[in-house]
Amino acid sequence: METKSMKRALVSVFHKDGLDEILRKLHAQGVELLSTGGTQAFIESLGIPCQKVEDVTGYPSILGGRVKTLHPKVFGGILGRRELEGDRQEMAKYEIPEIDLVIVDLYPFEDTVKSGASEADIIEKIDIGGISLIRAAAKNFKDVVIVPSKAQYGKLNEILSEQGAETTLEQRRWFATQAFGVSSHYDTAIHAWFANC
Repeated sequence: METKSMKRALVSVFHKDGLDEILRKLHAQGVELLSTGGTQAFIESLGIPCQKVEDVTGYPSILGGRVKTLHPKVFGGILGRRELEGDRQEMAKYEIPEIDLVIVDLYPFEDTVKSGASEADIIEKIDIGGISLIRAAAKNFKDVVIVPSKAQYGKLNEILSEQGAETTLEQRRWFATQAFGVSSHYDTAIHAWFANC
């Protein structure tokens, strides 16, 4: 099917401004929310229920927050191809929930570099889980919507207002295109910093 419904969303963002309206619309339209740490606390502060990623994975956030979403139950839920019987059977066997929408806003690597922060602080702002979520969701754009930065919040908000929790294939491809632009820019900035250290 070209038009897909969003039933479950994973939200993992650094910048939360502009997100509250989207979260309220998703909740009103019956979309389940899944999140970690500060984002989960933010969602719940709006009076919106939110499932913890660790309740899905069975693992807490570890290594000082370096590993939160990097787990087969998260990435399987994003990368599972809904049209393939084999993928559906494996997802059922391993109790992997389908994730139809991923909203990410990466750690501010470039801003951290510009601030004159220490090398250790800069390295900690190299996002691993977020960039992996972006690439996974963009790869599976036939089934998943990826919102890769706050720059795309407005487009998602517009879709939710006009169409409800549904997207067309063309819209999902547009978000995927934005996503690979975000990941390319991010990695280019990291490469430039390492090259000039």
